[in-house]
Amino acid sequence: MGEKIRVLIVDDSALMRKVLRDMLESDGEFEVVGTARDGADAVLKARELKPDVVTMDINMPNLDGLTSLQYIVNEKICPVVMVSSLTTENSITTFEAIELGAFDYVAKPGGTVSAKMDSVAAELKEKLKAAVKSKNKFQKRSLEELKKERKQKFIKKSSDKTEKKIKYTGELKAVVIGISTGGPRTIFDVVPYLRADLNAVYFLIQHMPPNFTKSYAERLNNNSELDVKEAAAADVVAPGKMFVGKGGYHLTLHKKLDNTIIIRTPSTPQHLFMPSVDICMESVLEIFGKNTIGVLMTGMGEDGAKAMVKIRQAGGWTIAESEETAIVFGMPARAIEYGGADIVLPSYKIAAAINEAIQKTT
Repeated sequence: MGEKIRVLIVDDSALMRKVLRDMLESDGEFEVVGTARDGADAVLKARELKPDVVTMDINMPNLDGLTSLQYIVNEKICPVVMVSSLTTENSITTFEAIELGAFDYVAKPGGTVSAKMDSVAAELKEKLKAAVKSKNKFQKRSLEELKKERKQKFIKKSSDKTEKKIKYTGELKAVVIGISTGGPRTIFDVVPYLRADLNAVYFLIQHMPPNFTKSYAERLNNNSELDVKEAAAADVVAPGKMFVGKGGYHLTLHKKLDNTIIIRTPSTPQHLFMPSVDICMESVLEIFGKNTIGVLMTGMGEDGAKAMVKIRQAGGWTIAESEETAIVFGMPARAIEYGGADIVLPSYKIAAAINEAIQKTT
């Protein structure tokens, strides 16, 4: 079975430390090598115990989760998965943590001290395993190089987001990107490099809970030429815009009698994922047909894989992330297996392929 994954649990709540320990130790794949009650204790124990991965609370006394995260990441001790409560304030801090090098996050379902963690047990275990695997996988370019490159791009793109008069040509294209585990970091290999001067509208479905998608969209907007926002009912579809599926709702489209296309955010059908990649892709395909470009990236399961097949069969264009960079090679692997991928690329080549596909697709 191989060696167990050695975990350090960091949380200021004794109850949460016990809940997390019991949850992980009940699974034969994990060994909890230590717990810490604040950020300072976390840094000391991470240095001493050299765990494979750390679960990190955000709000703690003495030294908070963000600060201790930076010590652990900068010293390259191990990956860190943030465990934060479902509040808007914490969602903002969580995405700051992702930008500072956290691997991913899990949202506590019942607030800061939660005994309801069973509902996210599978997600937490999946992300801890993916974090450990990512250590040797996603480092063709170092985190420092990526940050430097992205910072230069972001500064340039932020200053470029002005009132440019863009003359869009050809038919409007629709790009749907589906992504899950590992997505909050990986998506920054794509969105900042998408061009706003092309005649395309973008839809991003990231499996994410309510209260998190708005902050996520705002951070992407600050780092993109596109106008990025959380999707809301009756938003008008237009080129140069990216709509992020709202947590807890689907993202679908409706064409009005005057041919205006607007967004709908239904709460049905019930689905394992809300928003669902399959449901969004199929709705977009129904209106845009062969002018649909589907992209499926890192994530567990197969949400979006069958819709990718339909897009390809309808004459659209599809891109699946390759195993080389996919933190969890699940969703894109299923798309490839089912014959739903025109091309397979590492994450850092996907934006250029999308830009090219928009100009070529007719």
